[in-house]
Amino acid sequence: MNFKAGSYDVIVVGAGHAGCEAALAAARLGKKTLVITMSLESIAFMPCNPSIGGTGKGHLVREIDALGGEMGINIDKTFIQSRMLNTSKGPAVHSLRAQADKTLYHKEMKKTLEEEKNLDIVMDEVIELIYDENGVTGVLTQLRAQYDAKAVVLATGVYLKSKVFIGEVNFSSGPIGLSSAEQLSKSLKELDLPLRRFKTGTPARVHADSIDFSKMEIQYGDEEVVPFSFLNESLEKEQITCYLTRTTKKTHEIILANLERSSLYRGDMDSHGPRYCPSIEDKVVRFKDKETHQFFVEPEGLDTKEYYIQGFSSSLAYEVQLEMYHSVLGLENAKLMRPAYAIEYDCVDPLYLKPSLEIKSLNGLFSAGQFNGTSGYEEAAAQGLIAGINAALKIDEKEPFILDRSESYIGVLIDDLVTKGTNEPYRIMTSRAEYRLLLRQDNADLRLTQKGRDVGLVKEGRYNIFLEKKKAIENELKRLKTDKVKPDEANELLAEIGASPLSRTMSLYEFLKRPEVNYDFLKKIGKYNIELKKAVREQCEITSKYEGYIKKQMEQVEGFIKLERKKLPIDIDYSLIKGLRLEARQKLNDIRPLNIGQASRISGVSPADISVLLIYLQTLKAQKKSEENN
Repeated sequence: MNFKAGSYDVIVVGAGHAGCEAALAAARLGKKTLVITMSLESIAFMPCNPSIGGTGKGHLVREIDALGGEMGINIDKTFIQSRMLNTSKGPAVHSLRAQADKTLYHKEMKKTLEEEKNLDIVMDEVIELIYDENGVTGVLTQLRAQYDAKAVVLATGVYLKSKVFIGEVNFSSGPIGLSSAEQLSKSLKELDLPLRRFKTGTPARVHADSIDFSKMEIQYGDEEVVPFSFLNESLEKEQITCYLTRTTKKTHEIILANLERSSLYRGDMDSHGPRYCPSIEDKVVRFKDKETHQFFVEPEGLDTKEYYIQGFSSSLAYEVQLEMYHSVLGLENAKLMRPAYAIEYDCVDPLYLKPSLEIKSLNGLFSAGQFNGTSGYEEAAAQGLIAGINAALKIDEKEPFILDRSESYIGVLIDDLVTKGTNEPYRIMTSRAEYRLLLRQDNADLRLTQKGRDVGLVKEGRYNIFLEKKKAIENELKRLKTDKVKPDEANELLAEIGASPLSRTMSLYEFLKRPEVNYDFLKKIGKYNIELKKAVREQCEITSKYEGYIKKQMEQVEGFIKLERKKLPIDIDYSLIKGLRLEARQKLNDIRPLNIGQASRISGVSPADISVLLIYLQTLKAQKKSEENN
């Protein structure tokens, strides 16, 4: 017998990284919010890699923070090692990555949710969506509790009908022994949601005392830690060390001799896995010319002996895993505390989502995270934030909050999902962003904090920090363009470092474009005697040194924006537009792009089809003008 358990504005199903951001965003926007999780111990849980950030992913975390989300703040509290990746390359691809104490990360995020006003937490399993002709109206749980809602966010992660595979053994289970959600998929299928099966995997966890670290290469954290959150200027903490090791010839021989004992190669799974995070057996088969593969050995926390073997996921049988791990340098006597495994689960085709992350076919139902076909905590959190914001805006009958791909990695992520779709767990990468020089992680606050303020998530304290930084950058750029440097002031020092001399007087801004010139150089020649924050100096240097490239990308963005502004009517029947190819008609009718720009990014829509659409829009405009004149 069902019973009425309460009424809420927003209900979030799941409390992983997507669910936490969605729930906090909705609650902080003043909505009475409920998050339902199958286990309180799984709140912001890290079932795979105990880290936040990385290439491309670090950009997402800093954007989440700039908009008023929580992930950056939480990892700054709980990191145990921090490194800036890709520092030998340009600033566009610099990416922050921090190793987390996974237990502490969970505890701190759980505490944040518990202390948030407007937010309730319930441990239960959602088994059914409740809806009527107007859209979603609530959820039903395993305990027969019915909760009413004006909007629902699905953030179910990898739990829907999840199944674990280890060699010939497979069984229903969520990650790391947690329960799977067996009933909600049925309810979703009744709504004609196009569910499909994806898979991911995780490596074994090894006891620290059984590892010979002397055979491994030490990976130290950065001496100067760059925070994820723009609220923190600096962070000081004693950091742990991580390690790098490699497979051996014997490792590869063991894998190749036992492929029939891998769930993946046995054909036990019909699902698609992440191309950019393959299992070790996949690596060995696909890259047979490589004699060795490297991977990282990383602690899961300060109060545990478990070490995570990053890059060494597998679905091989357990006894084969033991033999395989023991063939690796430094792991000859390793004791596996948890085996590696693959896990498959139900998720939705993201082509059936609006850019707001609302399900097209059911009013008021939003979704985020791995349910949308992505991989990674960061991708999940970014979607959760947007889904939570838009659920709140939907209730207030306001326009959705949509970031485009010219202004954020979040925009790239969501646009790729809802426009191009994905046939495997989607992972963000810097190469996916056309305008990545503009979308650097260092300027995420300058790009997005005002937007977060406008939507209502960025509070006064953060906003004042942002305004102070912005003003400091403007003042310093003005000074650099006004103050001059003469040849006799700089040439002696330039000669000492083997650089070409100045032949004329120039502005400090122009002088700073030279690769050998930075603020330390300016200080030595007496052209910098004020104390600016490092983030301000960084922005001024990048603005000067990359001015030409930035200007070129800004011009490209202008062209992009022109196409984005050419709106397509929602009720177009593309099958009636003459000149469109059959595939284009089908794709356009299915995806229903908002504008010409989005239409141009749909797979199967050619430049010729876009020309037809532009002519069609001109015809509509002319007809409308004619009707108005008559």
